[in-house]
Amino acid sequence: MDGDDETSGPMIDEIYANGGDEDGEKRSRRAIISGEQLDVEAYAGLYAGRTKIMRLLFIAARMNPPMELEALRMAYDEIKKGENTQLLREVVQKIGGRLGPNYEMDGAWCDAVDRRAEQKKDKLDNELNAYRTNLIKESIRMGYNDFGDFYYAHGQLGDAFKSYVRTRDYCTTSKHIIHMCMSAILVSIEMGQFPHVTSYVGKAEQVPEALDPITVAKLRCAAGLANLEAKKYKLAARKFLETGPELGNHYNEVIAPQDVATYGGLCALATFDRTELKNKVIDNSNFRNFLELVPEVRELINDFYSSHYASCLEYLGNLKANLLLDIHLHDHVETLYDQIRHKALIQYTHPFVSVDLNMMANAFKTTVVGLEKELEALITDNQIQARIDSHNKILYARHADQRNATFQRVLETGREFDRDVRSMLLRSNLIKHDYNLRASRKL
Repeated sequence: MDGDDETSGPMIDEIYANGGDEDGEKRSRRAIISGEQLDVEAYAGLYAGRTKIMRLLFIAARMNPPMELEALRMAYDEIKKGENTQLLREVVQKIGGRLGPNYEMDGAWCDAVDRRAEQKKDKLDNELNAYRTNLIKESIRMGYNDFGDFYYAHGQLGDAFKSYVRTRDYCTTSKHIIHMCMSAILVSIEMGQFPHVTSYVGKAEQVPEALDPITVAKLRCAAGLANLEAKKYKLAARKFLETGPELGNHYNEVIAPQDVATYGGLCALATFDRTELKNKVIDNSNFRNFLELVPEVRELINDFYSSHYASCLEYLGNLKANLLLDIHLHDHVETLYDQIRHKALIQYTHPFVSVDLNMMANAFKTTVVGLEKELEALITDNQIQARIDSHNKILYARHADQRNATFQRVLETGREFDRDVRSMLLRSNLIKHDYNLRASRKL
């Protein structure tokens, strides 16, 4: 397009509407998976250990009373399988007698567990002291590791972390270092100390000869969670996308394969351009295995890439309630959703000289007034090069003045040519008059 007037030319009379063709209408009638209420039991079944309990408690704090009690009941049952009496007391207090006598404080169980814990702690302490006296390096490492396991089982995460880290001075093989790092990463995730997670992921990756595919997949997930927590969404997406299918259910004490698909897919949508989305997500055979576990995420990614934004945003709307119940993702849902929507608006407007705001509002299932406000914010932020005709409800693209730009390039080329010619003439005159030679003789 040429011409000094940004709105001139025959193309400007054409108003384009993305997704307005017959195929788009068929897509809009395609069934959308409805956002059903979270199946707490099925969700909890994806996890094991402490994270299962903490996720149930997180859900209980955000659900209506019937679902809250269901989550608390499952948390109570899971705690009774372990040795964390303090956590049981907290859950019983939250239940408040609403689940009947079977879910009240079990004092006898707590006393028995605490008694066994004291005996086990004394035994571990005596063994560790003996190992220290005899300077048996491997036994000392195992002693600290056993202490870490003991503290972790009883919910004393700070002490568990210290014990695991102390094994570092007694590691004699690369596998010992990996074991120490993985233990430290697990506890750090539970404590929410994600800088520690990043640090120990880096330490583990420094001994690649001891890393098997499953451990590599676990490290990718841990790094992804750390970047997600730090709001480095593009780095988080890359880590989750690099996670190998070997992960399976081997890391369900931290993350489920479904989470890899959800976290990675949403972070990629929010930060990747179309080329990256195609090459690193849609055509990624390894990540496709994870996406198959969460069809909604797979479909919304495909819809976004295919510019079926109404369908994509509907999927996102259906998923939102459950995503807000995710212990790692809940703080980032609004930010990621905003970024995805902004990217959709930018991609919609990018190919066209002009866009009918009524059609665009219909494509995004919003009002024209609301759409105008969104577009105004993006134009102000310089993410969309356009201007809005509020009277006719048309968005006009601001294209660069090609004619003026061409003249500027010609003038700059002329100036560069003039400068080069002057330099060449000066050099030839210096050589002609033997200037450099005479100056050297005077010296």
